[in-house]
Amino acid sequence: MGAIEFNDQRLTPGKIVCIGKNYVAHIEEMGSPIPDDMVVFIKPTSAIGDNLVAYRDETIHFEGEICLLMGEHGVAGVGFGLDLTKRATQAKLKAAGLPWERAKAFDGAALFSPFVTAPADLQTLRLELYIDERIQQQGGSNLMMYPPATILTELAKFIRLEPGDIVMTGTPAGVGAVQAGQRFVGKVFSGERELISAEWLAR
Repeated sequence: MGAIEFNDQRLTPGKIVCIGKNYVAHIEEMGSPIPDDMVVFIKPTSAIGDNLVAYRDETIHFEGEICLLMGEHGVAGVGFGLDLTKRATQAKLKAAGLPWERAKAFDGAALFSPFVTAPADLQTLRLELYIDERIQQQGGSNLMMYPPATILTELAKFIRLEPGDIVMTGTPAGVGAVQAGQRFVGKVFSGERELISAEWLAR
């Protein structure tokens, strides 16, 4: 089972709950309609990996996300995550009206920075993703269709979040294909204060 790090301790999440199509600019870049309801899908903990791969049966695409780590009394930690996607497979599945697991839940499809204690105001959260020192993605709670508080309220209507669960809050515009040799640096901020960062070398 995949493990993550929270304040220098290792733990294994129970589940990874992902929010799709949460930034209007990303929906537009994908040529998709704005959904009527919040889009939710699940990644298993076996999807947690350490290595950023550019190819696994097909080209892999990246999506940088702010991630929330649940505690006993709500959100305990925050981190940066990469939601890795087999885009060609996803397109075929979507066209056929089928679930996305083959495109989103494969081994190594979720990469995470260490998690640190969450700020009191989740609305201040924002992310930056750099590829080879050039900014590729940026966004935050203020640009989300469903900001963190709303995500948690909506999820509570049908799924119980437990301590150790991770919520991936969606990706802003700027997604694309991973190229071998690229250096990815993901950062999460509270306002202008950097909370955590992580680096991966694509291979």
